[in-house]
Amino acid sequence: MGRTTPTYRRFLDAYEDDWADYRRALRREHRGDFDRLFEGAAAHAHAAGLQNPPDALEAMYLSMLLAHQAEIRRLRDRLDAVESAGTDDTELAESSESADHAGSDT
Repeated sequence: MGRTTPTYRRFLDAYEDDWADYRRALRREHRGDFDRLFEGAAAHAHAAGLQNPPDALEAMYLSMLLAHQAEIRRLRDRLDAVESAGTDDTELAESSESADHAGSDT
């Protein structure tokens, strides 16, 4: 990627722009989720750019999947810590719901 093909970051920006109408049509509660997909892809832009695949979509999808795996691992670690500490499940659910709602209105 570079002179003959667009950089991965440019590809990613253009691809996200192509889907702007789709994003606007989503319910407000899902727009943040849509944005986080592309944030996950951008978080691994360096590795995706180094891979330089013929089809940049593959790198984008893999980067999104990797971001999901990292989030799953983070949540599992958090759950393990809560279970080890013996925290009441009700307290966990309430704190998780309030945290989820705080960032979902984008």
